[in-house]
Amino acid sequence: MSTQKNKWKFLVIADETPEFKVVLRLASLRAARVGGVLVMLRIIPPAEFQHWMSVRDIMEEEAMQEAQEMMDDFACDVKNLSGLKCEQVIRNGMPSDVITRYIEEDKDIHLLVLGANVNGDPGPLVKAFREELLNVLHMPVLVVPGNMTESEIDKFV
Repeated sequence: MSTQKNKWKFLVIADETPEFKVVLRLASLRAARVGGVLVMLRIIPPAEFQHWMSVRDIMEEEAMQEAQEMMDDFACDVKNLSGLKCEQVIRNGMPSDVITRYIEEDKDIHLLVLGANVNGDPGPLVKAFREELLNVLHMPVLVVPGNMTESEIDKFV
């Protein structure tokens, strides 16, 4: 959790979707513009393999290593885009539960930024916020269309 007072914190959910690159660009540039902070949260869903504990533990450890490598790559992208050094958080669990708990923990989060797939289903996180999480989280949620161009993003920030 940040001890930086009066700094806007933008929370993004790091994943491998094409729209995440759009979210990362918009959120990092906007955070830099307002003197804010970017927080990347990577959520590792529970392992479905439950037969042997040792195998599940190995799978979870590998997932954690992969998540850290991905987050480090994204952090380099943020640094190159905006000059910001972002906070990296990796948690295990169901996405809606993890997001809710993290926002309750870090009272400095001002805005959640999500990406939406524009070709059909917008994605499970956008759907969860539309259907249930807006009732639990009392904060703005910015939904970024995954088809925004770099120039459109630059105009917005």
